[in-house]
Amino acid sequence: MSDGLLFEVLRRSGRWPAVYAVTALAGAVADLLLPSALGRAVDVLVAPGGEAGGILLYCVFLVVTVVACDAVAVLAAGTGGAQASRLLRMRVVRHVLGTGPAISRRFSAGDLVTRAGSNAEEVGAAPEAIITAGALLVPAAGSLVALALIDLWPAVAFAVGLALIGLVLRAFLRRSTAVATGYQEAQSDIASRLIDALSGARTIAAAGTEDLEARRVLAPLPRLHAHGMALWRVNARAGVQAAIVVPLLQITVIGVSGFRLAAGEMSVGDLFAAARYAVLGAGIGSALGYLNRLGRARSAARRVREVLDRPAVAYGDEELPAAQGAHAARGRLELRGVTVCAEGRPVLRGIDLTVPGGAAVAVVGRSGSGKSLLAAVAGRLVDPGRGEVLLDGVPLRRLGRAALREAVGYAFERPVLFGATLAEAIAVGRPPGVARTAARAASADPFIRRLPRAYDTPIDEAPMSGGERQRVGLARAFAHGGRLLILDDATSSLDTVTEYQVARALTEELRDRTRVIVAHRAATAARADLVVWLEDGRIRGHGPHEALWRDPAYRAVFQVAGPSPAGAPAAALGPPRAAGPVPVAERA
Repeated sequence: MSDGLLFEVLRRSGRWPAVYAVTALAGAVADLLLPSALGRAVDVLVAPGGEAGGILLYCVFLVVTVVACDAVAVLAAGTGGAQASRLLRMRVVRHVLGTGPAISRRFSAGDLVTRAGSNAEEVGAAPEAIITAGALLVPAAGSLVALALIDLWPAVAFAVGLALIGLVLRAFLRRSTAVATGYQEAQSDIASRLIDALSGARTIAAAGTEDLEARRVLAPLPRLHAHGMALWRVNARAGVQAAIVVPLLQITVIGVSGFRLAAGEMSVGDLFAAARYAVLGAGIGSALGYLNRLGRARSAARRVREVLDRPAVAYGDEELPAAQGAHAARGRLELRGVTVCAEGRPVLRGIDLTVPGGAAVAVVGRSGSGKSLLAAVAGRLVDPGRGEVLLDGVPLRRLGRAALREAVGYAFERPVLFGATLAEAIAVGRPPGVARTAARAASADPFIRRLPRAYDTPIDEAPMSGGERQRVGLARAFAHGGRLLILDDATSSLDTVTEYQVARALTEELRDRTRVIVAHRAATAARADLVVWLEDGRIRGHGPHEALWRDPAYRAVFQVAGPSPAGAPAAALGPPRAAGPVPVAERA
């Protein structure tokens, strides 16, 4: 599989590998023709009255051809390797993003960065190594044929020497590939630990554990050193073996040719040509450096292939039905027998839930109960192992990618903002006016307008607190969630006044959409139309907050004991409806 990726990269790397292959082959052919031409020149020069003008010009032409081919090959190899690495990196990054959050459960962030970075670069060097190794076979095979045409016995001696060199190269490639795997895994381990440390840099600084954390990050260094030394030993051993076999090969061919010359079976020119062919053909021993690259590329290709083999999210081609009537609510959400497993154990178990369009639902439960996973399943950030999720009667798996992301908007506790400016971070391809409308609903418009360039402020130049960043994340969700808004603890950093303003927007301006809010505060649950109470991945209770509040176990979720805070002025999703509870079915 990994070797298949190497040849796939070779095929898809554009014209430069082809240019390199042509120039390498042309240079090898010119190298192959040069000894014969020089041998003929020697015979002409030692012959009485010989005219060597034409053959010398031919030799000069071959030398110029070799030099020119080498120059173009260097340019083509460097450019082609860079292009191959770039294309492979783009492919890996697109695949990682297309696979979605599920890939982070298989590979750590540092591991993915290493595979998409240095490993992809090593695979990008494979075309040069493959082409060079193939080009080195041309002089070796050609030298064998040429020696056979000159005299059989030097050719036999040369063939035996080539077989020995081939065994050395084969063993070297196998060993270098195995050792490179351990080296690359140690590199990846260090990168993963470093990224973890950087994500908790403030905590490390506050705790004064810099030295301890540095030792943890660098703990794989001895393993990296051991693999590096093993790789050096493999190179050294193969180099010594080649340094012994190659001169012996040349000496043997020259010695056999000398005996044939003494016997009158070869001319002086034949002897010179045989010596040159022995040197030229034995040049295959110089392939050690390229085989070292190829060994590292094979190991890196296996690591990159492991990422590419992870299945990407597949989308259908269906669209959501249009709303029936001008005021009809859209966003009816249904979970039918949804079960999600992680590391072989169920985290959500047999969830059956129906939420009418336009309802505000608070999902509550203790840490680890499955709240965030339920939110992820509801908008298809994660696919259930069993069961189905439907939006307005259409299974999410059947929706086209554009239709799904236009219908569902997510806001998270720590939103990541992308795009050049704040307007782009909110609109993400939609008209600029949408960004301003969504920002007003998320109470982000006032602080954005105070910036020197307002909505055109580059993200990197916009000083934002955690709460302001959350508001921009909320605005992005409001701009894109046409039917379903999912807020996963997305207001945790907002002050009380701002959270109240956002909650009012959710109940007034955005009532035409279904809202699923992962809630940690009793006041938030109290203002929702419906509360879904999770425990150990199952729905333990559902209904209005006031009804559930009578259960001491439900009150313990919020770690409070006392009357319902339903009337508290804190974060509000709007007053409780006078009507009965929203229809919900738990059929697990």
